[in-house]
Amino acid sequence: MRMMMKARMDTQMSNEVTKGGTMPDSLKSTIERLKPEAAYFTPEGGRSMILVFDMQDSSQLPSIADPFFQEMGAEVTFEPVMNLDDLQRGLAALK
Repeated sequence: MRMMMKARMDTQMSNEVTKGGTMPDSLKSTIERLKPEAAYFTPEGGRSMILVFDMQDSSQLPSIADPFFQEMGAEVTFEPVMNLDDLQRGLAALK
């Protein structure tokens, strides 16, 4: 299922990770593992990241979110999303 993950990182904790030099490695590891179709970074609410990726099973939630909780005190949300092709298939099924 296509999933959108938003991670809003605690400013003080993410400052420490950034100063310690581990922020690039943490982000690279997440990107390599999830292989998102899109990755966005924004200052919304502090340091924030939005990833759109394919989640195979809900049991992946802890392993995806926990590093952000532990390393950066992040608030992490997940939301199922569709692209235009998905929406069109869903609407066609209503007929």
